[in-house]
Amino acid sequence: MKSNLWQRYQDFLITSKTLGITLDVSHMKFSDTIFEEMEVPFKKAFAEMNSLEKGSIANPDENRMVGHYWLRNAALAPNREIKTAIEDNISKIKEFTARIHEGLIRSENGKRFSKILLIGIGGSALGPQLVHQALGSYQRKMDFFIFDNTDPDGMDQVLKEIGTSLSETLVLVISKSGGTRETRNGMLEAQHAFQKAGLDFSKHCVAITGDGSPLFQVAKGEGWLEIFPMWDWVGGRTSQLSAVGLLPAALEGVDIEFLLAGAAEMDALTRQPEVQHNPAAMLALMWYYAGEGRGKKDMVILPYKDRLTSLSRYLQQLIMESLGKEKNKSGEVVHQGIAVYGNKGSTDQHAYVQQLRDGLPNFFVTFLQVLKEREGELPEVEPGTTSGDYLQGFLLGTEQALYENDRESLTITLNEITATSFGALIALYERAVGFYASLVNINAYHQPGVEAGKKAAGSVLALQSKAIEYLNEHSGQFFTLDQIASPLACQDDIRVLFKLLETLSHNERGIQKRPGTTVFNGRYGVEKQIIS
Repeated sequence: MKSNLWQRYQDFLITSKTLGITLDVSHMKFSDTIFEEMEVPFKKAFAEMNSLEKGSIANPDENRMVGHYWLRNAALAPNREIKTAIEDNISKIKEFTARIHEGLIRSENGKRFSKILLIGIGGSALGPQLVHQALGSYQRKMDFFIFDNTDPDGMDQVLKEIGTSLSETLVLVISKSGGTRETRNGMLEAQHAFQKAGLDFSKHCVAITGDGSPLFQVAKGEGWLEIFPMWDWVGGRTSQLSAVGLLPAALEGVDIEFLLAGAAEMDALTRQPEVQHNPAAMLALMWYYAGEGRGKKDMVILPYKDRLTSLSRYLQQLIMESLGKEKNKSGEVVHQGIAVYGNKGSTDQHAYVQQLRDGLPNFFVTFLQVLKEREGELPEVEPGTTSGDYLQGFLLGTEQALYENDRESLTITLNEITATSFGALIALYERAVGFYASLVNINAYHQPGVEAGKKAAGSVLALQSKAIEYLNEHSGQFFTLDQIASPLACQDDIRVLFKLLETLSHNERGIQKRPGTTVFNGRYGVEKQIIS
């Protein structure tokens, strides 16, 4: 078995010496005939990727192009207007960052900005978080904080960590539409904190948003420090190399030219039409093989490097939002997708590797290895052995233990984590998603399920407003759930009404509950009219 693995390793290893990245698929048990069998589907996938890069309409729901590949090579843009916009934006990011670092742009009380508070969600948060962890936190130009949820307690914790340094904090508010509720809530919470501290919020703020959006209008009207663009042809989950990711990275001290160059070089490498020499195509093929083209196996992401711990969360959005679709391009119900989860090695030796080896074989593993252990000296923990040696030992040992029990894996290795190799890693996964989507005939660039969830959330909040209004109009009276549900016409899901009223009463929002014999038959009302 070992000699066969060695031969497969030599036969199928894909290496980029300039990027310092390798892809090893030797522990995936595919037949050599797979390349011949998938030749026609891949011709279609390469053609679709080529068409996408040239500006074809890739999201018919919104009648828009998908151009995140142009971000790292503006020469590919389909027209001069887009090319110029990309180039100008990069220059603007560099100039603004330099002025912040040099103290030419300061807070209202004359202090240098030393901290960043990023407010966003989804692609507007996961990418910047990943870059912060992998690169930014090692540059130490500015401290990084984030609001990435509408959880009040979570925001309080972040503000507590910032503490008295709020006057030195630059706020980046990121929302393409400008109407994303979680981001808007975070902005209003931050604004409240600044006002309590006697600070002018607008003198600390930068907007990254679509032209003319509600957020754009607020930033323009209040005179925020700067506004950077989010274009409709860049989706949130592929926005890391737009202002969404480049601005916070640059502010933290990352050289964004190397990020862009690494991604551009990976794009060029993955335009090769030979699957066996194209890492993104090979990655997509392994996903297809492992899940039989139906996502029958989950993708477990195990980075053996703390700096890449957030990679699994980033890839959850990129892969699951792109590939999780009910219908294919022909309108047929297919329920496609690949579930993604993971943590980090070697933490997982003590967590869920036991199930991976001996439990349900409903997954395949992607190991992420970084050859460079650390900067500086390498102290030994035992004669001739470093902590990094143990880390690699755990990776290779886990890989072997899984393979021996018929659990497949592949490994992506970086020589070291640099802006260049990191940019290449982002591009590798973006292009693999595109290829896989073509293989299974789905549209990777729309997200009807996400929009449905947003609409449902809106209806829940509308019901809450109606309930408050009804009880307010009948102040002094207390009603059962059925008595409230009837005039609100929500008898079909009284559970939602129950959850809303329980939360309002628990947080002393003006609604009181008089207990009944069980938790479900209490009465709700307001003692006196709530003044809104």
